[in-house]
Amino acid sequence: MNEINLKARAKINISLDVTGKRKDGYHDVLMVMQTVNLFDKITIRKIKKDDLKIKTNLAYLPTDNRNLVHKVIQHIKEIKGIKTGLHIELFKVIPVSAGLGGGSSDAAMAILGMNSMFRLNMELEEMMAIGLKFGADIPYCLIGGTALAEGIGEQITKLPNFPYCYVVLAKPGINVSTPYVYQHLNLNTIVHPETKTILDAIELKDLQSIGHHMHNVLEDVTIKEYPIIQKIKEDMIQYGALGAMMSGSGPTVFGLFDNKKKAYKTGYQLKYHNYAKFIYTTTIYNRKR
Repeated sequence: MNEINLKARAKINISLDVTGKRKDGYHDVLMVMQTVNLFDKITIRKIKKDDLKIKTNLAYLPTDNRNLVHKVIQHIKEIKGIKTGLHIELFKVIPVSAGLGGGSSDAAMAILGMNSMFRLNMELEEMMAIGLKFGADIPYCLIGGTALAEGIGEQITKLPNFPYCYVVLAKPGINVSTPYVYQHLNLNTIVHPETKTILDAIELKDLQSIGHHMHNVLEDVTIKEYPIIQKIKEDMIQYGALGAMMSGSGPTVFGLFDNKKKAYKTGYQLKYHNYAKFIYTTTIYNRKR
């Protein structure tokens, strides 16, 4: 195989809880994760010279060893003794620094691509261990679909498929520092999500209950800094979303819709009011069982 083409899908957090802080400085989390049909495209192609080159459609995106895809591929080349040169084309659609896991998903697909292209026969556990070296969301992104993430995000339990629905994603023209959000989170005052209720609702395919109980504790910090996030949430509900929430540490807000017309109308309304720099209307994506 001389070339492989991959889709790296964005993720949203249906629920995000922080249950404690570890001695190493990381936080323990409890998150319900879901992939959506918004994706970057990655092409990995063999070249003659033993080199690693990345080309992207974004001029501001690093293409050297600061790039997460570059890091994981270079690491795999080293530990597996691969001398073949590679040219990677990374076409970004998922907004950068958005809380949608775009970089982590790109890295995860790069790991899967290397495994297939060079017939490395790595099991999922080995690929997840490699991914964890570079980011806590990468193990989930290797699995995708509907899942519960625990620990620092690396302990993944697959869940029943999420009920089919439409998703509106809106990222304001701001960037949020994930370390800042966690550093300013008060673990003594947060209201924890009803994770068990959400898990039961997923089992029952009860989208209305899921939407009603979605909660992200990191909003306590981020919304105080950027009130536009709360405004987008309120407007999505007003336009017919069954639930609206910030994904990850933000700033992207997503809304869940059981009606295609309402979802697209919401996207149009948000564009009209110029609340967000990036707005996408898509659907959830479930892995085949």
